[in-house]
Amino acid sequence: MLDTLFSTHLPVLPVLLPLFTAVVLLLLGDSGGQASHGGAQLRRARTLSLASVVFGALLAWRLMLEAAGGALTVYPLGNWPAPFGIVLVVDRLSAMMLALTWTIAVPVLWYASGGWDAHGRYFHALFHFQLMGLSGAFVTGDLFNLFVFFEVLLIASYALMLHGQGRERLRVGVHYVVLNLGASVLFLMGVSLIYAVTGTLNLADLALRVPVIAGPQAAVLQAAGLILLVVFGFKAALMPLSMWLPATYAAASAPVAALFAIMTKVGVYAILRVHGIVFGADGSVPAGAAAAATAYSVTSVLLPVALLTSVAAVLGALAAHSLPRLVAWLTVVSVGTVLTAVGIQGPAAWSGALYYMAQSTLVIAGLFLLAELIGTQRGATGGRLDPAPPVAQPQMLGILLLLGAATVAGLPPLPGFIGKLMILEASALHAWVVPVWTVLLAAGFFTLVGLARAGSLLFWNASAAGVPEPAPRHKASAAPLLATLAPLALVAAMSVFAAPLMRYTDAAALQLADRAAYARAVLGSASEGALDTTRPYRVIPGARTP
Repeated sequence: MLDTLFSTHLPVLPVLLPLFTAVVLLLLGDSGGQASHGGAQLRRARTLSLASVVFGALLAWRLMLEAAGGALTVYPLGNWPAPFGIVLVVDRLSAMMLALTWTIAVPVLWYASGGWDAHGRYFHALFHFQLMGLSGAFVTGDLFNLFVFFEVLLIASYALMLHGQGRERLRVGVHYVVLNLGASVLFLMGVSLIYAVTGTLNLADLALRVPVIAGPQAAVLQAAGLILLVVFGFKAALMPLSMWLPATYAAASAPVAALFAIMTKVGVYAILRVHGIVFGADGSVPAGAAAAATAYSVTSVLLPVALLTSVAAVLGALAAHSLPRLVAWLTVVSVGTVLTAVGIQGPAAWSGALYYMAQSTLVIAGLFLLAELIGTQRGATGGRLDPAPPVAQPQMLGILLLLGAATVAGLPPLPGFIGKLMILEASALHAWVVPVWTVLLAAGFFTLVGLARAGSLLFWNASAAGVPEPAPRHKASAAPLLATLAPLALVAAMSVFAAPLMRYTDAAALQLADRAAYARAVLGSASEGALDTTRPYRVIPGARTP
């Protein structure tokens, strides 16, 4: 009975677990920044927080295993049927993003528990509120609740960004908050326009209603779709909306920046989910319909802007003056690569996008943690790309940087190469095949150049000349090293298990493109009847109650 109850409510647990954990942590109190690292209060917070994250990762992987079998799970909150009630939907795509989020959270929180969590107050509670927002954004089946979970994760990220204080964090944090507030206003505008025309915000319901709306209302929907593309593009760091990201991520503490590696992918996910399900066009869409018009507009805009994002980000990486800022620019490069695949359209390209997104998120998270390990062993020079005394662990740290560099650059046989190859193959018959191949291959080459330059300055050109103080000779302890190694080891494992992972992403892309099946799963019999466009909602005869 307990197992049945657990299975029934499994889709909502990745949202409720971090919420309850954060509340308990707040009730326990927080002495961060006041007590020593070994204080009993902080030890209790760390134990509870780490146990919750590990349990959440197990839940997320169980959901992914269920989704791998083809299950599309619909969880109606309050047992209200869609589209009248709020639903959570777990398909292959959302399950993969949940598993990726919680898998990254485990080593990141482990790393932070080595001391970063004591640099300010309420780190663990904020960390779990961030996980709640991320998980909710990936499983919600409703546009307004996507906005709500966006705000939850953003509010937590504001505080995490400033955690530990510092003048530079405060400076870039103000920009980060102001720009995100502006994006939130645009999000509400886009959602309001869609609701005004369709009378619903359920994604499955919108997938059926939007294609049959024509005339002036179709133009309003097209404008709303483009507004949402701007919002999601800002969240994903799409050029020219990404100039805030390098300074913000470079100023954040290492574990916070590592967690933020998944936050940019929320924007990519939203573009795939909203513009793939709601505004995407296929053969069943009537000519001139809103979905077809918006899909054309998105395709014509997204692909060139994604390529521009990769080009600008690679130039930023080459000009970076510190290792954390270099890794931050590589985050933007990965976004440009993924959105290039999204802009190519089609299940094959989307499969490559999902595979590349998973490996790039893992490697970027690992590189942010690695950047701090290297910086702490270089004395006053820190992570700046200037000559400094040798680090205490050149072999270990150098090998980890080499692994990360080879993956980010897309060298075989690592998963960065496999993901790019999937995208390049999918673009072979596309009209933009030449610029796509040129930009992706050139981006990989110059990424390798930028990382090789950084590696030579960090390890090969080490010198004590001109350095005001000697480099500390203490080595990183086992815990942060293992926490840094974990995401990079998972990246290497993606090469070993490339075949089953590619089958999963292929199936996820096909499932995402099948909007009719998505609507049937969420709406039940409502998706089979005729659509009455005179009503704000569809009449559901004999509505299915899960």
